[in-house]
Amino acid sequence: MGGIDLGTNFDSLVIGGLLSEKCYNYALYASDSKACEVNLTELLDNLNIEIYRYIQYMYLKQIYDAGLAQYAYLIGCQKTGEAILIDPLRDLDQYLEIAHSNGLKITAVAETHIHADFISGAQALSQYDSNILLYLSEEGGDFWRSQWALDLSSYRPVMDGSVIKVGNLILKAIHTPGHTPEHMVFLLTDLGGGADGPMALLSGDFLFVGDVGRPDLLEQAAGIDGSQEAGARDLFHSLQKLSHLPEYLQVLPGHGAGSSCGKALGAVPSSTLGYEFRFNEALKLALQEDEESFVSFILDGQPEPPSYFARMKTINREGTTNNQVENALPLLAFKELEKGIDEQGWVLVDNRPLEVFINNHIRGSQFISDEHFSDFAGSFLEPEEKLVLIAEDELRARELILSLRRIGIDHVIGFIDPQSMGELPDSLKGSIQTRQASALEEHVLKENQVILDVRKAAEREGFKYHSSIHFPHARSIPDLKKVPEASIVTHCQSGLRAGGVASFLLRKGWQDVQCALGSPLPITSPVAS
Repeated sequence: MGGIDLGTNFDSLVIGGLLSEKCYNYALYASDSKACEVNLTELLDNLNIEIYRYIQYMYLKQIYDAGLAQYAYLIGCQKTGEAILIDPLRDLDQYLEIAHSNGLKITAVAETHIHADFISGAQALSQYDSNILLYLSEEGGDFWRSQWALDLSSYRPVMDGSVIKVGNLILKAIHTPGHTPEHMVFLLTDLGGGADGPMALLSGDFLFVGDVGRPDLLEQAAGIDGSQEAGARDLFHSLQKLSHLPEYLQVLPGHGAGSSCGKALGAVPSSTLGYEFRFNEALKLALQEDEESFVSFILDGQPEPPSYFARMKTINREGTTNNQVENALPLLAFKELEKGIDEQGWVLVDNRPLEVFINNHIRGSQFISDEHFSDFAGSFLEPEEKLVLIAEDELRARELILSLRRIGIDHVIGFIDPQSMGELPDSLKGSIQTRQASALEEHVLKENQVILDVRKAAEREGFKYHSSIHFPHARSIPDLKKVPEASIVTHCQSGLRAGGVASFLLRKGWQDVQCALGSPLPITSPVAS
């Protein structure tokens, strides 16, 4: 009987665990950089497993970004060392490090669709290594093709039914329009592991845990009139394709709870198709009810999309020339900061706790909640603005820059130390007067002020002040002209969004803006802060 050479690259401990589970008293261990040889043929015959099959299994890593509630996927063939990256962000180091530490090289990148909530890393990856193959959707019409990639030799157009091969892995594309016209999902099969059918569905923004992709973004965020109903009908028909797939499939979505790409996304990072068939309300409606009922349901109650979504769509379709991070990041003195604010319009991004910001901040600052950094930054900051950060050190400043760059905000001048805020000169000091939300309407009526309700429309359905104007924080930039030139009080559910809008209005020229703190009524169910 022949022997099997277990080199140091072989996961002998895992094989030992596998065999011990079968009650065989064998231990495999390779040490001192020397290979050991163990006669296993008879044993493997009895177990009906192939040891070489083990070392061909795929590697799959779900990579989560909490700020965007976004999932990217690194999938590799451990036999050949090739890997494909699905829906990456533009900061590539995290993916390259994971690939390298697992003996993999990224040879391909694929996108499920042209993203609206972050700048895709596909272009940056192609600039990093021009040999990396770009698998991008060719469906949905010419307008929805990734224009930046069309003339590249590495571009590989993906159509419905296209097959992507990475080592011993197969990804089969299925065109699923609805969320966007070009949207694709991928069925993943591990041929190296001996499978002859798919084990997972990389579902992008088509199917989430507990929800389906929203079809209204092109109209609500990008201003393409009439597209949301057509998208909802496309989505209904696309969801029918799922009924032909096996229920055991793992569902690996593009987003989790906290994303604006749906209205009821679950916080669980993955699911199975069978579970979603049973408990996903939107999917059940699509598969069990008529098209009109689904269209009405899916378009109702969708949250207001952040205004930066339209810009992300354009950048991800046309490409960007700014994928390099600037090295210089100086710690600024107050004198230099004041000159930049007065002469060049610098904006200080203040992500300290709201109660600290309210009482003492640099005039013209923009409050950005650290808990919802990407959402706030995308709602209140514009890409051409020159920004200054508040950060304990350069490392923290660069973490914030990374979050800003993911949504296309690249111009950071430097940072200041929050410990120095106690020494703020009077010429730079700012503050915001506050109200208690619980008695807001009574005070406002007496003082002839205007209440700006900066919550989502769905939150207003539960309670609203009759005299208030709806001004969702996510639409602050495009809807600014809707704010009257009057004494303003902003309110939300806790004060965070109200603080963000109040600081935004003050730096845009409003003189009398107050912020309501606390809840306007007892909270009986979870709501956004």
